[in-house]
Amino acid sequence: MSEESHSNVEAMDLLRQFEDILEFDALIDELGFIHPSQFALLKEESYISSNLSDEAIHQSADGVVISEESSKQDNLYFWNRDHKLGISTHVLLPLYRAAKHVFMTTLKQYRMCDNQSDKVGICLPASSSSCDHLESMLLRHSKSLLLLSCDFLTAWNCRKLIVSKKKLSMFVDELLLSELVLSYSPKSEQAWNHRRWVIKSISANCSNFNEILGKESELVEKIAERSKMNYRAWNHRCWLISYMTIEQVLYELKKSRSWAALHVADNCCFHYRRRLLLKFMENQNSVEETVSYGHNADIVQALKDELDWNETLIKRYVGRERNIATRKFIL
Repeated sequence: MSEESHSNVEAMDLLRQFEDILEFDALIDELGFIHPSQFALLKEESYISSNLSDEAIHQSADGVVISEESSKQDNLYFWNRDHKLGISTHVLLPLYRAAKHVFMTTLKQYRMCDNQSDKVGICLPASSSSCDHLESMLLRHSKSLLLLSCDFLTAWNCRKLIVSKKKLSMFVDELLLSELVLSYSPKSEQAWNHRRWVIKSISANCSNFNEILGKESELVEKIAERSKMNYRAWNHRCWLISYMTIEQVLYELKKSRSWAALHVADNCCFHYRRRLLLKFMENQNSVEETVSYGHNADIVQALKDELDWNETLIKRYVGRERNIATRKFIL
């Protein structure tokens, strides 16, 4: 076996291990890439704090238990604990190449299978089973590929195509995947776009849609805390406003106040609050016709509170043009 083919086999084995970890721990919520020198120290600290590493059993997607030798090999390049996943930067390039190759190959097979079904006009059981299997493999391979290259648009579009045929629960899984991508690439335009596609797709028939909107808003705030001036994150939060009820807008206005007071230099947050106020103004006429007097009074009070709070910021942070501009906007 040539050196090149041997390295390809190793890369495919690494990809299988990576995908098995993702399937074994479906609750992974944070991903990071670690330099080999730091990776060794991390593994050593992990071993000292817990002696269960050697006893852990990794099970592959086929249900076959991975050998002890393979498990040790996992430990050389992957760190998975407490639903956190670290990948050694030493294997990123071969891992990416393998993930891209497998994904594109499977995608080509899926398109051929899909075209055959269209030509026949009748979806035969064997053909249907084959397409279902390829869809499952595409979801598996595209996930690993996107975690290695978050702006691989073909992979995102492939997932949209497949998930749109599935149950509602599959859409929720897409939110988890894009959140995992955002844990290491908080400004990924494709990841934020994918979340908007999911939310738009489930908005009409999701029983807990308002709860999802609330969690989305919290996610943006959490990401904004560690990724300053993240326009894409705040743009996503502004987009959510179009789906909010008046009650939710009021709640968001009150909730974001404390965060804005601690981040007066972050124009994105103040822009978000202006968009919330615009939601009031745009619906003012319809609100007066459809809601009670008490509710309308709440809106007036919210605007008054905003002016009072803005005055406090102007006095506390003298010279901040953003605060003065906000006051002019309210008035």
